[in-house]
Amino acid sequence: MSSRRSRRKAPALARVGKERDRRQDSPSSKREKTDAAPKVAEPINPKLRLGVGVALLVSFLWAYFPTFALLQREWERLPDYSHGYLVIPFALVLGWLRKESMPSFSPGFSIFGLGVIALAVAMRWVGDAYFYPVIGNNSIVLWAIGATWFLFGTRFLWWALPSLLFLGFMVPLPSRFSDVLSGTLQRIATMMSTWMLQLFGQPALAEGNTISLGDHLLEVAQACSGLRIFVGIMALAFFVVFMARRRWWQNIAVVASVLPIALVANTLRIVFTGLFMEWFPGEETEKLAHDVAGWVMIPLACALFALFMAYLNQLIRPVSLMEIGELRQVSPSAKKGKPATA
Repeated sequence: MSSRRSRRKAPALARVGKERDRRQDSPSSKREKTDAAPKVAEPINPKLRLGVGVALLVSFLWAYFPTFALLQREWERLPDYSHGYLVIPFALVLGWLRKESMPSFSPGFSIFGLGVIALAVAMRWVGDAYFYPVIGNNSIVLWAIGATWFLFGTRFLWWALPSLLFLGFMVPLPSRFSDVLSGTLQRIATMMSTWMLQLFGQPALAEGNTISLGDHLLEVAQACSGLRIFVGIMALAFFVVFMARRRWWQNIAVVASVLPIALVANTLRIVFTGLFMEWFPGEETEKLAHDVAGWVMIPLACALFALFMAYLNQLIRPVSLMEIGELRQVSPSAKKGKPATA
């Protein structure tokens, strides 16, 4: 009885299967499949991307040429920012050293980049309209971020962001903030130099930002506050953080070491100048000591920074696990034929 029912149901099931196959092969079902398939955006023509990039570059140079002229005058006038000429080459070097991880370009333009460019143009206009050039100067970095985002996409922007942010080191700090920071560094350097000179047995006495050293007066001027070396070491720390791929706490330690290293290097410069004045009095020798100490300060700060990096490398060493059999093979007692003890 059951076999007869199964024979009767079999043709019906076969007809259902054939009908389903016929529907799947129909033109309407094929259109539904093609409509449901995800559409892949076609990449734009490279010549079009190049043409748009050239147009953006020309407009940028036309709009920001007065800003770069102002920055160049600031680099010449302020010794603390004379490193501005090296910022763009170092930013390119930073990108070149990270070229192995460079992602592919986005297939199309990103509309969000145009919004960032518009914001940079607005900052540029506000800085010129209200005579606050620091706003217009900092809009350079924002414009570069927007142009990169618009031309190459989000993934490429995240890759190029360290180099783009590094461009901020060529812009001088706001005058009020710079004066406060310079005055603080100046005062701390004066006190530390006085203490160290006293350790060398010198009759040093701090009066404001002037050190009374026997018959000589050693003035710690604003140009000698250490702001220049502070900005330089900060740029070096930024470079190391994005290149070394260290742990997060090591990156925090690298950034936190910038201020102590700058203070120590500037203090050693002032102490060297004061000792040279005491041991070899004379106007020419004092000028020579001041110039030599100024030139040696930057390599000295870089050497201190390198020593701190070496200390971080030795602070925590990687641990390798060994099996008991390997431990017995390398133990001295195993070589003598004695069983090793754990």
